Amino acid sequence: MRRSWGELLFDLSNSLFLILLSLFTLYPFLYVLFASLSDPIWAMQVRGLIWYPKGLNWEAYRMVFQNPSIITGYTNTLLYVVLGTSLNILMTSFGAYALSRQQLMWKNPVMFLIVFTMFFNGGLIPTYLLINDLGMVDSRLALIIPAAMSAYNLIIMRTAFMGVPVSLEESAKLDGANDFTVLFRVILPLSMPVVAVMILFYGVAHWNSWFSALIYLRTRDLYPLQLILREILITNSTDSMMTNIGGSDKVPTGETIKYATIIVATAPILFLYPFLQKYFVKGVMIGAIKG
Repeated sequence: MRRSWGELLFDLSNSLFLILLSLFTLYPFLYVLFASLSDPIWAMQVRGLIWYPKGLNWEAYRMVFQNPSIITGYTNTLLYVVLGTSLNILMTSFGAYALSRQQLMWKNPVMFLIVFTMFFNGGLIPTYLLINDLGMVDSRLALIIPAAMSAYNLIIMRTAFMGVPVSLEESAKLDGANDFTVLFRVILPLSMPVVAVMILFYGVAHWNSWFSALIYLRTRDLYPLQLILREILITNSTDSMMTNIGGSDKVPTGETIKYATIIVATAPILFLYPFLQKYFVKGVMIGAIKG
């Protein structure tokens, strides 16, 4: 099938536009990366864009990884991501499976109440009072239990479960399977794309979460990495990492430490995307087409 010059020109223009858009999106991350690897004084003096690291200085990263607060924040964040995402997937799967069954009573009113929470909520103060009355303030549970399920993700997973043929469920129940067996051995294995997308959504949300920790946590040993990063970037708390540096070198070195901290806090979640990317479009489109 021959294509006209207009179609070829459109495809070329579209490709160039997307390439430029990708570069504009990627460059801020590259700027921070190049600045973190550059000589601190040069990075402070340069004006405009940075296209390469000058000096290839790893001192900022060494100071970041020697900071015990960063290590503690990393450990806490990994714990919140693993436990929180596991609970999220479990609770969302239970809710989506129940709401996707045709025989469930009061299914539509329940769905209405769930969707209602996407537009209206009690607000910060009632939520804090509830968490406080439950005894979860200054506890890891305050970052895991209240965010156990997202209404938006529940709708996406419910739509995916509704796409599984009912005959498979009926066959499993004829063989003696109960609802838990149907969910874990029939429904979930056939819905792995949407499960992978849910892991990505929930995992990124837990990794980037800092406001809940700021509100509910008092003990510094429970702080996630993003809250430590906020302190370093906003309150300029880099002096503890520069015990061997003095004089005029402290300011430029502190700036490169900030850049290095951003890279350290961002890189792990970026490495997760390639492994889940092949499921991403399919999983999201399941909810978009039938939702």
